[in-house]
Amino acid sequence: MNSNPTRTLLVSLGAGVFAMFLVWSYSQEKKEEYDKKYGTTERIVIASKQILEMSTIDDTMIEFAEVPTAFVQPGAVKDPEEIVGMVAAAPIQVNEQVLSTKLLAPGPTTGLSNQVTPSKRAVTISIDEVRGVAKLLRPGDRIDILAAIESGSAVNRKTEVKTIMTDVPVLATGINVTNNIPRSLETNSFGQNQVFRNLNGDTSFSTITVEADPKQAQDLVYLQVTSPGGIYVTLRNASDQYKTNIPSSNVNSVLGRATPPILRPRIPAAAKTPPKPRRKPRKTSKKSGPFVEVQ
Repeated sequence: MNSNPTRTLLVSLGAGVFAMFLVWSYSQEKKEEYDKKYGTTERIVIASKQILEMSTIDDTMIEFAEVPTAFVQPGAVKDPEEIVGMVAAAPIQVNEQVLSTKLLAPGPTTGLSNQVTPSKRAVTISIDEVRGVAKLLRPGDRIDILAAIESGSAVNRKTEVKTIMTDVPVLATGINVTNNIPRSLETNSFGQNQVFRNLNGDTSFSTITVEADPKQAQDLVYLQVTSPGGIYVTLRNASDQYKTNIPSSNVNSVLGRATPPILRPRIPAAAKTPPKPRRKPRKTSKKSGPFVEVQ
């Protein structure tokens, strides 16, 4: 039996601490050898799951990893904020380093679909200088869309103007797309060499592409089929997101006249339904006792 348990406990603790020191010293020695051979580690971005080609990258697809400097590939991304919203030009496998050379900025190269909000649709409408704010529109602007609609025929024909969509984002003006480098490659006037044309300040486009929900897109197509020249746009301030339901404009509202009352056709007297004959009141006897009906 041990006569000095306290001494034994202290010896055991000392041995344990010494063992931990030896392990720490060994790990530090190995780390120095590892760093000397492969270099220190760097924090880079890797794929947390498989990223398909032409997929838009979000923060759920990437994560950080510590990788030895010797194994960091050229072009490895270190700041995730730089690539969120970019498009994968090629598939990226799980735990693969995300390289800037495999990413594309949204634009014609990646297609317009990556810039359309889920559940929304991209639809193109025709404009000109009058109907399109003198073509001073740019991708990323926000607009309201108005429609001039004619209804009725002959003397009953009337025209109304109604704001049918408000705070609508412009995805593209002609071929100039949001987030795209504003230039296009074209053949010069001699038909020989190809040159880049700067699209900044370009007003040669005749269409704009906007984002709308499926019902609004359907309405826009209907208006273009039935009234091709009846669609107008107005430009909003970029920070103005106020939406309101504006009453339609017609000749009475423009001239400040009250809406005329609805005239109902008079029914000829002969066509009126004759009144029903009134029933004679019932008579009762004045005798005492139970009442007796008399016809």
